[in-house]
Amino acid sequence: MTIREIQKILDAEVCCGEELLDREVHTACGSDLMSDVLAFVKDQAVLLTGLCNPQAIRTAEMMDIVCLVFVRSKVPTDTMIELARENDLVILSTKLAMFPSCGLLYENGLRGGSRI
Repeated sequence: MTIREIQKILDAEVCCGEELLDREVHTACGSDLMSDVLAFVKDQAVLLTGLCNPQAIRTAEMMDIVCLVFVRSKVPTDTMIELARENDLVILSTKLAMFPSCGLLYENGLRGGSRI
């Protein structure tokens, strides 16, 4: 699945990384606890979270996540967007809550990563 497809499925706004929307995404993880995110395999993943702070960007960077989706209409700060751009990270924002967002992606063929 591409990030562009994720953006359409979730009716999400692109906050940064418009030029990277055709990247492939293989797995997804939904969590507000960054420690839980670290327990999943990193393979061109998308992270869905309501935690809208620089910690989410740093975790995505560490885990080689290619797309970060903020749920519940969370919007990143300019500082977060700059940090994401420096790391070639796409940031999307959707009005949907976490559960329906994950469900829609699963329904459309995206699966979760394996636990270590």
